[in-house]
Amino acid sequence: MSEAVLAQLIAQAEARGGDLVTLRAIAEEASALGAERALRRLGLEDEKARIDIGELRQLLSAWRDAKRTARNEVIGWVVRIVLALVLLGLAAKLGLVALVRA
Repeated sequence: MSEAVLAQLIAQAEARGGDLVTLRAIAEEASALGAERALRRLGLEDEKARIDIGELRQLLSAWRDAKRTARNEVIGWVVRIVLALVLLGLAAKLGLVALVRA
């Protein structure tokens, strides 16, 4: 349908000359036709595609949340280990290790 409308608009432009309204209509129809072709090539032309894209976005969001949480946990553990090592070093420096051995 869009191809027929586009062909009709081009014929109109040839017959009457390219006025601004006709040229805008041609650009709009050509854009819509190109978008439809691109979606069809990607397999996203049906109504189920909207649902699929929504589910993919939710899945991607969940993945990003999981990745962020994992990164934060790793950073938290590294900080705890570093603090524990600092405390052990401080205890050794102050001679508190001898008190624990006794």
